[in-house]
Amino acid sequence: MNRAFSRKKDKTWMHTPEALSKHYIPYNAKFARHIKKSEGQKIPKVELQISIYGVKILEPKTKEVQHNCQLHRISFCADDKTDKRIFTFICKDSESNKHLCYVFDSEKCAEEITLTIGQAFNLAYRKFLESGGKDVETRKQIAGLQKRIQDLETENVELKNKVQDLENQLRITQASASPAGSASPQSPSTDIFDMVPFSPTSHPPAVPTPNGTQPPPVPGRAAEIKRDLFGAEPFDPFSCAAGDFPPDIQSKLDEMQEGFKMGLTLEGTVFCLDPVDSKC
Repeated sequence: MNRAFSRKKDKTWMHTPEALSKHYIPYNAKFARHIKKSEGQKIPKVELQISIYGVKILEPKTKEVQHNCQLHRISFCADDKTDKRIFTFICKDSESNKHLCYVFDSEKCAEEITLTIGQAFNLAYRKFLESGGKDVETRKQIAGLQKRIQDLETENVELKNKVQDLENQLRITQASASPAGSASPQSPSTDIFDMVPFSPTSHPPAVPTPNGTQPPPVPGRAAEIKRDLFGAEPFDPFSCAAGDFPPDIQSKLDEMQEGFKMGLTLEGTVFCLDPVDSKC
């Protein structure tokens, strides 16, 4: 690189050291990049930002960085002596480790851009000597970390897209599994105490037993028996069979039945054996 600038050693630098060390010098150019006018394609315009850290190639409108050529990776830079518009530099790619040649059309300021890159090299070399080489190593570490951050951000975007695709597939699967118009069974309404209203004709739902089997069905009743307001069936001593009561109670009931047939009446809890008036 020093040999490339040896013929310009009598040239004076065009910019202040602060402009290249704390800021950058911008230039507009056209980036050839294997595109020929004979192919009918328009050569893209780019912006060059030159500093002691390298040469950045940006899209002029969006300021998107297309290439970031670090200064210590640039091995050659020169302008065309026959064409004042063309200049080029060679840079070693950080990913492929291949040497790439960048060619630009700079509207007759190729020599100025080449001198600016040479001044950036001169300032960077002086700073390297002053720091004992530590500054270069620091820049290399920073560049490596920036590359790692960029790779992680790209990987993060890809993972987010994959998660979004999986969520969309899950929604489609769930939508196709449930038929349209199907409604879940309605639960019975409850009262203010969250209790299901009692219905004498309804049966409670079958609850599975601990072993997982269903309990036997409740046999249906042929006819519902009328009950009183307490839910008890009315007592009828004469509708009972003879073997439903003990012998002593059954004998009393038989006597009562015979007495009723003979015309006996009840006064309180005492039987009255007076004969019934024949006039009644």
